Amino acid sequence: MNLTTFPRRGYVQAPTLLVPAPKLSALLGGPNIYIKRDDLLPGAGGGNKTRKLDFLMADALKRGADSIITCGAVQSNHCRLTAWAAAREGLDCFLVLEERVPNSYNPAASGNNLLFHLLGASSIRVVPGGSDMDAEMEKSAGALRAEGKKPYIITGGASSPLGALGYAACAEELLQQCFFLGAAPDAVVAASGSAGTHAGLLAGFAGCNARIPVHGISVNRPRAAQEDKVCDLAGKTAEQAGLRGVIARGDVVVHDEYVGPGYSAPTGGMLEAVRITAKAEGVLLDPVYTGKAMAGLIGLVRKGVFRKGQNVIFLHTGGSPALYVYADAFLQSG
Repeated sequence: MNLTTFPRRGYVQAPTLLVPAPKLSALLGGPNIYIKRDDLLPGAGGGNKTRKLDFLMADALKRGADSIITCGAVQSNHCRLTAWAAAREGLDCFLVLEERVPNSYNPAASGNNLLFHLLGASSIRVVPGGSDMDAEMEKSAGALRAEGKKPYIITGGASSPLGALGYAACAEELLQQCFFLGAAPDAVVAASGSAGTHAGLLAGFAGCNARIPVHGISVNRPRAAQEDKVCDLAGKTAEQAGLRGVIARGDVVVHDEYVGPGYSAPTGGMLEAVRITAKAEGVLLDPVYTGKAMAGLIGLVRKGVFRKGQNVIFLHTGGSPALYVYADAFLQSG
C-alpha cells in the first residue's frame, strides 16, 4: 500500500497525539486505554474529516472545481470541516442539511451551526429526514452548473473510497506510534457512522498485514446494516489503494447497543462517558459520536470483552463544538 501516489492538500502535517489514559484505565479496572487525539487535527475545531478532506479537496482542485457541495445532519462536524476546507482553498461551499430529528434545526443555534456561518458557507439548505441526500446534492449541483459553475460533490462524512484513504493512512500512523511506545494494540474502538473512518482503518491495517480488530460503535444503524456498509466501503477503499480481496465480512465488528433512541439522541451511557472522560483525563468528547463510542468502550470493558493488561486504543474523532447544543441534557442530568 503506497498512499504517497495520491494527491493531498497537506492538511495533516504530523501524527496526532497517541496518549495513555491511566486514570480512565484505573477507574474502569480493565485494559490499558490509549486515546488517539484526532480531535486535535486542523480545521476550526478539529476532527476526523480533516484526514478525508485532505484527499478529496485535492481531487476537487485537480478537476477544476470552483465550489463544493456536501451534506450532513443539522450539527454536522463534516459540514463544519468542509466549510473550513473550502474557505482555506477559496471555494464556495454549499451545505445540504438533513433534519434527521423533526424540528431539530434552529438557524440561530450555536455549535457547528454557528461555525457554518462564521466559515462563510455560501448556502445552507435544510431538507426533511429520510431525504435522498445524493439526489438533493445533485439538485444543488444542477442549479450551480446552470449558472456556469463547476461544483464538486463530497458525499456525507467524506466517506468515499478516496476519502477513506485518510484513515488507511491513519492506520499506518497508529502502528508506527505503537511501535515506538512499545505497546502492541489489541483493539481499536471508534464511532461508526458514515463508515469512512471504520472502513479506512480496516483497509489500512489489512494493507499493513496487521489484523487488529476495530470495534465500531454504531451511532445510527442496526448492527447488520452498519456492518454491511462498512464491509462494502472497506473493500472499495482497499481497492482504491491497490489491494484486492483483503477485506472479509468477518473482519467487520459493530456494536449497536449504544445508539439509544436514535442518531444524536442523548443516552445515559453517553452522558456518563462524557463526564468520566472529562473528569479523569481532561478530554472533551461530543454527544453524537465520541460520547457514544466511549460509552461503548466502557460497556465492553464492563462485559469483559477487553481484559486487564490488553492495550485498547480509543480513536477520538472530534466533535466537541456540538457539546454547547446539548447543554440542557448535561445540566439536567448532572
